[in-house]
Amino acid sequence: MNARNSHRRCVIMQRVVVMATLLPGITSAADLQPQERTIHSQPSWILANGDVEVAVTKLGGHMAPVTFDRKSKAPIQPYHISPWQDEGLKDLPAAVLSPLRGDFFCMPFGGNAAARGSEQHVPHGEAATAAWEFAGRTREADGTETLTLTLDTKVRPGRITKELTLVPGQPVVYSRHVIDGFGGPTPLGHHATLAMPEEECSIVVSVSPFKLGMTCPGVFSDPANREYQSLASGETFTDLARVPSRWKEPAEVDCSRFPVRRGYADLLAVFADEKALAGSPAWTTAVNTKAHWVWFSLHDPSVLPATVFWIENRGRHGVPWNGRNNCLGLEDVCAYFAEGLLPSTTPNPLSKQGIRTAVELDARRPTEIRYAQGAARVPAGFDRVKTIDFSKPEQITLVADSGVTATVPVRHEFVLNTPRKD
Repeated sequence: MNARNSHRRCVIMQRVVVMATLLPGITSAADLQPQERTIHSQPSWILANGDVEVAVTKLGGHMAPVTFDRKSKAPIQPYHISPWQDEGLKDLPAAVLSPLRGDFFCMPFGGNAAARGSEQHVPHGEAATAAWEFAGRTREADGTETLTLTLDTKVRPGRITKELTLVPGQPVVYSRHVIDGFGGPTPLGHHATLAMPEEECSIVVSVSPFKLGMTCPGVFSDPANREYQSLASGETFTDLARVPSRWKEPAEVDCSRFPVRRGYADLLAVFADEKALAGSPAWTTAVNTKAHWVWFSLHDPSVLPATVFWIENRGRHGVPWNGRNNCLGLEDVCAYFAEGLLPSTTPNPLSKQGIRTAVELDARRPTEIRYAQGAARVPAGFDRVKTIDFSKPEQITLVADSGVTATVPVRHEFVLNTPRKD
């Protein structure tokens, strides 16, 4: 740790100690050291309570495995861990592939193939690829625990503070990223990636109301690179079950049930209808209809208006993929698909329609990105989430197409509180 980072960590620790003095229910970060464990070749910090255990990699801050309902006979582990993790591969095509797993914060989100002025970022940026530092761990009187990590970036200098919080009795991981010192427009967001079972169509995905759906405008999977896609390029849709394909027959394919279309890798995105949401969080859900659980994410559509689907079913055959990766990215972002900084911050087909594809960062004021994701049991017969009721505080009720419901304790108000501080 260099002198600059040592000083900054010291300042953070002092602030937490002051908070602990003002709020006796908080235990100082100096008193609570995180557990550490190497999981699938990645040294990781561990945050856990009786309900949830979270592992977050030191490299890139990737969150997985995460175990929900951890003391049951069949714990829920929804996140993907890439299959090459323990193979010792070197010189991978992108740095993000080294720890690739679960959910991670990206900034700038996307491939970043083109430089913007003097800025040239790696795919998904330093936030997803550089080494984070432990900055503190706190415990409140009610048992709520928060792990705090920091990252000082170099390409566009600034600091990102990552907070992961667990609340007793809630099957949820709350995330808060505070972006400080950065200036200018930037695509960013969360890259939640779920593991897919082998049985086709056993995972059913649904999203909150959206005003536009579109397939990747360019070539996402290039056969010249031994990659193959099944969706048409740059086509719009209004229903996830009817997305334009590359073929005449079928002309449309279902992108709400997974895994499906083995041998292909595809990308699409949906863009939230804020008017229809009427001040409620935007949401994404995936129901495992065989194991009877649901994964969900909640976010503020005024901050992260897009959900990008990365549909990967053994469709890439170069190193390290080797035709074996089976996962589903459900990525809540503000970006122009996965194109990166330059395409997201210059006029593009989405921005021309009034859809934001970058967040304007102010170097004088921090920006917060809040996010909640979790997993819970659902009754047999719970098929696809039709809607979510946010009318009661501290809980959500998921309503299935079948009429079956599931109520989950969640502080959904958290994701809509995204202040910019002086």
